Amino acid sequence: MLVGCSSDAFLLVQAEVEKNELAEPRPFRVNAGAISLYLLNNGKTSYLQEMKAGDDLLIVNRSGNARKAHLVRSKIEKRPMILVEAEREGKRVKAVLQDAETIRLVTKNGSISVRELKVGDEILCSFINGGRHFGTLVNEFIVEH
Repeated sequence: MLVGCSSDAFLLVQAEVEKNELAEPRPFRVNAGAISLYLLNNGKTSYLQEMKAGDDLLIVNRSGNARKAHLVRSKIEKRPMILVEAEREGKRVKAVLQDAETIRLVTKNGSISVRELKVGDEILCSFINGGRHFGTLVNEFIVEH
């Protein structure tokens, strides 16, 4: 899923498909981060906290191919968080994600845990021109940080 702190820049967060010592793979689950993050969804944005069972979701792979899915459940928990920032051609993208080994960002050839990220690592992100009001693209001057 594509999530971010602003409505024009998103990080690609991977579903929990990797086996690790803490949990078996759960490909149906995406730990998408702080409830105040934006989620890109078919050209519109929503706050994660607004999502509920039955809502449409946009699922994106590393090639940029997207498909629609439906949210089955939303769970909000208090967890340690980490701010992840990336930059491309002078544009910045940020997301506040859970600080855990199982939270992974998509790369060109796989994924990387937020716990392993270091300066210089390349992760996939999406930038969209324009600002949004109530999730819908508007042609106005808007700056989000």
